Amino acid sequence: MVFWLLIGALTLATILVLARQMLRLRDTATSNDDDTSKLSSDMKVYRDQLSELDRDVARGTVTAQDAERARIEISRRLLEADKAAQAKTRPTDAPRTLSRLALGLCAILLAGGAFGLYWLLGSPGFQDLGREKRIAKSQEMRESRPSQAEVEADMPPWPGPPAEAPADYLELIEGLRDAVTKNPDDPHGLDLLVQHEAAIGNMVAAHKAMGHLIEVKGAAATADDFVRQADLLVNAAGGFISPEAEDMLRKALERDPNHQLARYYSGLMFAQNGRPDMGFNLWRGLLEEGPDTAIWWSSVRSQIGSLATFAGVDYTPPDAPTRPAVPNLTGPSADDIEAAQEMSGEDRAAMIQGMIDRLSERLATEGGTPEEWARLINVLGVVGNTGRASTIWDEAQTLFQNNPDALATVRIAAEQAGVAP
Repeated sequence: MVFWLLIGALTLATILVLARQMLRLRDTATSNDDDTSKLSSDMKVYRDQLSELDRDVARGTVTAQDAERARIEISRRLLEADKAAQAKTRPTDAPRTLSRLALGLCAILLAGGAFGLYWLLGSPGFQDLGREKRIAKSQEMRESRPSQAEVEADMPPWPGPPAEAPADYLELIEGLRDAVTKNPDDPHGLDLLVQHEAAIGNMVAAHKAMGHLIEVKGAAATADDFVRQADLLVNAAGGFISPEAEDMLRKALERDPNHQLARYYSGLMFAQNGRPDMGFNLWRGLLEEGPDTAIWWSSVRSQIGSLATFAGVDYTPPDAPTRPAVPNLTGPSADDIEAAQEMSGEDRAAMIQGMIDRLSERLATEGGTPEEWARLINVLGVVGNTGRASTIWDEAQTLFQNNPDALATVRIAAEQAGVAP
């Protein structure tokens, strides 16, 4: 109501200003008696001067030639005074009725146009939200959001392992499940189960196993453990950060306030709950801190512009790095493995092994990006060759020991393959 009263008052004030300007000429035409009197007095003086000039000529005090020049000058001034007096008393050309009609039309157009434009482009009826109200509403949204279980209940059921996963690998996972069931408090078995359930996309089972692993570790649980659980919960919820995932992030940041992945997910959580200002501050720090090779960097850079707009900040993100094209990745792709399903078991294994060998040889001789090293470890883990995956992981640690962010990229693959603690 206050908003509409304020807008109405401003509109009325604008109309009154226009009315004053449109009716001003006629109104002032009848209120210039003082000016007209002054002009009439000037004209009388000029007439008196002409009469006095004639008397001066008759008395001989002024020559006829000087009198003629003076008469011309006085006559000119008299004509100018008369012209000015006529301009002051001239009425407006437009009739009063027409002026009022034009004023009424302008008022209708101004008021109707302003309110109509706001009705189309604004938010009529939307509550006026000051900073404190917005923060309170954000907090209410955050507290009333659905739980992890509620979100998962609305998600599509897990479709099962990917078609390219080898049968013997799936058998190994099934055996691992049985082993964990028999010895549920074995941290190593739980860690392996988390990695391999996540590798085949069974995120719900993975985060349940990870939750129990954190319980088993107790006070020994690290920031990485809690972030790992948060990541599994977020993936199981389709990108939504539930209260349970937020709790994991909070515990991770209590142990390591600079944990980058925890800060990334925390920024995302604030963005999802109406606090773009806090989300922007977290993401800006991450983006400018870098490195641009981090797994979250591209995601943050692509989204921080809109987050800055909602936060009311004029911000230009840094340019994306220019990197040379990645040369032929000769490791097996999903299409390669799918095509291999039509082969015999021995031929399929030989083909996949050949691809792995070629990628491994190229990385050993020519080097490669952290993503390529991670891919090789990932594939070795999928086919169950954890011994070789562990060897590659050891080599990667030596190669990237001076590049913590590249090493972090490879570590994720190593953890999924079950070869990194």
